[in-house]
Amino acid sequence: MVAADRWPFTRFRRLDVVTRHWDLEWSPGRTVPLVTEGAGSTAVVLAHGAGAGQAHAFMVGMRQRLAAGLSVTTFDYPYKAAGRRAPDRMEILLECHQAVASAVAAGADRLVLGGKSMGGRMASHLAEPAAAARFFLGYPLMPIGKTEPRDTSHLDQVTTPMLFVQGERDRLGPPVMLAPIIARLGTASMVVVPDADHSYTVPKKSGVSADRMLDRVAGIVVAWLAKVLVQRSGAS
Repeated sequence: MVAADRWPFTRFRRLDVVTRHWDLEWSPGRTVPLVTEGAGSTAVVLAHGAGAGQAHAFMVGMRQRLAAGLSVTTFDYPYKAAGRRAPDRMEILLECHQAVASAVAAGADRLVLGGKSMGGRMASHLAEPAAAARFFLGYPLMPIGKTEPRDTSHLDQVTTPMLFVQGERDRLGPPVMLAPIIARLGTASMVVVPDADHSYTVPKKSGVSADRMLDRVAGIVVAWLAKVLVQRSGAS
């Protein structure tokens, strides 16, 4: 487990990049909206959490920051695209997510899977051999209202690098509970963001704005990707 330095933030400058809005037929007669921003040989598929779709400020901000050097695609799961609040069954989420990942991978040299909370958990389950790395922003180890953690045995089957970015005060993914899980995985690491909760919100007294926190989290992901993708290129 790695604790992030207290508040060293990467400053992201908003670039004038191409943004593409498109629809994907993920199942016969069923489509979901996608947004792709940025360009590059490495493509990131970034999935949203259970309560907020790709238009949420966190998702938009993260997509814009990562798009400074990558091609980043966000999408809405079917329930969110239909305006429903309750998430679809896991098999539906994964079917849609897989279709998006496959479509994006077809036009890229390298694919990276990532997601916020539920979206990250789905990315961890996705059977996508083309994925070069996976990152999880607030991995939801504990189901809401439950006292037992979710099964994480599927992570043992993931052979590519994984990054967990957890808030120090994340009640759905307490770093202390994730630490032994990550320790058993030879391909995973964790960065703990000081004072942050599951949504990366910090106490007002910290003086850290939502934009600065987005910079911080995106900076962690970018630095990690730069390291692991170079390592994988050297090993191939």
